[in-house]
Amino acid sequence: MNKKSIFNLMLAAIITCGASVFTSCTNDVVDNPSPADLNLPDKIIGKWMVEELDGQPCPTNLKVVITFLSPTKAYGSLSDFYSDSWNDHASADVVIDGNSVTLTAFENEHTKHITVADILSITDEDMMLKSDWKVFVDGEKVINEVYDNEHYIRINNDFEEAIVGTWEGKVTSAEDDHTDGELHRWEYKADGTYAYYNKVGDEWVNNNDVMSEYFVDGILLCTRWKHTADSEELREWWEIESIEDGVMKWKALRQREDGTTFTATFEMKKVTE
Repeated sequence: MNKKSIFNLMLAAIITCGASVFTSCTNDVVDNPSPADLNLPDKIIGKWMVEELDGQPCPTNLKVVITFLSPTKAYGSLSDFYSDSWNDHASADVVIDGNSVTLTAFENEHTKHITVADILSITDEDMMLKSDWKVFVDGEKVINEVYDNEHYIRINNDFEEAIVGTWEGKVTSAEDDHTDGELHRWEYKADGTYAYYNKVGDEWVNNNDVMSEYFVDGILLCTRWKHTADSEELREWWEIESIEDGVMKWKALRQREDGTTFTATFEMKKVTE
């Protein structure tokens, strides 16, 4: 079983954010802080999103969001770039022991994912950790990966409800994927689907894709669509910077094929007619 095939519903691995794409395991040893100083059961509550992996910014298409509801329950969201994984507010059990946080999720009756994260520091704004991810199939360990120096930031905004409605806009950066620089419309519905419109003459025409789905968790917006039943599934990821006064702004860190990165930006206005 390879990593891509077991990524589906992999909330227990959410806290690694596909780190294997960017960094190999390291042997650096970091002394753990005092559990009393961390006070994890209180400080970890809230919504977190991965920001950096070994000092390198994490591209938007690999970002995950995990929300600790209590010291024993969490949920997370991940639209994985390298597999079919589509986790929208998926649930996990949590155990906190000193400065160690264990997340457990069952992919199915045969496959279990366990991630143990050692929290190195935590404040009101960010969290540093290293993690040990294991996957068991019918009780046999099939994967064990260890990652160091992961940086998460606390997310205080959640635009899940504010995005609902019809928006008109276009890319405002010189470079982006899937975007032609023309005005388009998106109607985001409360059920997690959306409609995409092109302008033909003076009329807005629904693209009528066979699949158009999205979710927002905190500031992370993930979309996927298929033009026809036989066509390739496409995905796009954004971070919502703001929604205020009828204007929505997005940004995304994209990675080119040569490994260099650029920041895409997008601006939309809410349609009230």
